[in-house]
Amino acid sequence: MPASRRHHRTLAVLVNCLGIMAAVPALPATAPRAAAAPPQPAAPPAAAARATPIPTGMPAAPPAVPTTKPAPIQLTTPPVTVAVAAAGTPAPGYRIQVRNAGPTPVETTVRQELPTGARATAVTGGGRANRPIGSATASEVTWRLRLPARSTTTLNTALTGAAQGRPVTAPTCAYGTDGTRPYDCATATWTAPTVPAAKVTAAPAWRRPPVLLAALAALLVVTGGVLWWAWRRRRSGPAPAATGTTPGPNRLAAGVPPVAGGVGGPADRGTVYPRPAMPATAGRRRRPPVWLVAGVAAAVLAGVVGAAAWTATQRVAAMDTTKQPTSGAWVGNSVTGPLGVPLRESAFEFTVYRLTCGAGTQPAAPAGGRQCLATVGVRNLTPGEQTWHGQLQRAYLPGGNWVATDESATRVANLGRDVFAQPVAAGSRVLLPLVFTVHGADPPKQLELRSGVFSAGVRVDVP
Repeated sequence: MPASRRHHRTLAVLVNCLGIMAAVPALPATAPRAAAAPPQPAAPPAAAARATPIPTGMPAAPPAVPTTKPAPIQLTTPPVTVAVAAAGTPAPGYRIQVRNAGPTPVETTVRQELPTGARATAVTGGGRANRPIGSATASEVTWRLRLPARSTTTLNTALTGAAQGRPVTAPTCAYGTDGTRPYDCATATWTAPTVPAAKVTAAPAWRRPPVLLAALAALLVVTGGVLWWAWRRRRSGPAPAATGTTPGPNRLAAGVPPVAGGVGGPADRGTVYPRPAMPATAGRRRRPPVWLVAGVAAAVLAGVVGAAAWTATQRVAAMDTTKQPTSGAWVGNSVTGPLGVPLRESAFEFTVYRLTCGAGTQPAAPAGGRQCLATVGVRNLTPGEQTWHGQLQRAYLPGGNWVATDESATRVANLGRDVFAQPVAAGSRVLLPLVFTVHGADPPKQLELRSGVFSAGVRVDVP
């Protein structure tokens, strides 16, 4: 065997021996045989082994995660409720009932908004008429009341100066001691009492318009007939005179001898025999007179023009000029109304009871701005919960600019509650203040409220 191969085999033997010596200490020591123990029951298979999914080749669905949805606004019974009814008087008047259903006395401030141009002539219950802060035209009647426990206080007002014969709406709200958060609001519209119509005696038959028109038509027909008969008589001419002598060759048949120079006239002169009959000349076709044709044409033209004018008038009268122009992208039609009148759109019914601008009721506004507080009632008309957004509620200024709701100031006015984060429950009504921060001395002239981006919304005119 070559020396190189012997060295390789020797080296291999040494390496194997070292490996065996290194593995011997790691072997477990031999333990004495333990006494035979009863067999232990086999452990139940793991739940995972029992619930081994069947491979289907499709990805497994993610585990269900409970969705978190904000709860709708909780409705609480206010301690003070307000009810307003219109009085059946010739002048605008209202009866206001303020009720405290709680077991303790409550202090409240009741405010009734007056329409433009109206002023209070009679106020009961210690109320007084004044002008709200920041308003130059609108007026209001204010009461400061302390309502005993479980009591009802009745107030009355009478107004004057409103437009005669037109409905007058005066909303009323009861506020807390701070004057910003309303307990409850209500509204009523006064309408003038209907006056019974005076009994009208029927006019004689000969004075009624249908009879007069029929008589005039008959007179025109008779007159036309007489004129036509006279014209035909004049065109026909006089009838030939009766002479008792047979003219022409008929004289021979009658036994009358012919006379020299003709018997019947110039045509019979120089012959005793009748001349051959001449072809009769064709008669001239008679045409109606020009005045008759012109009259009929004028009557037909007048009838056509009258029918066209009547049809156009009916179509114009059927047009509704109060509708706002809307495009196909909007849901519903835009509605416009004054303060205190409920206005409906696709999902909500909005009622603006009051809008006032000024300091003293809200935190300080940014530099150069004023805060205007609107008391708004929102009713959900749909069978499901509805959310709305602060940026969609706008206040329009006289110059045409608009501002959206100041959400931070609105949260402060609602005691830290975000009224736009919670939906409005189905069929429920919420009453809350909205704050708009405007720049300049002029208050808003119109509010625009809507439930969604594509809703046509409502517009409330502010006096």
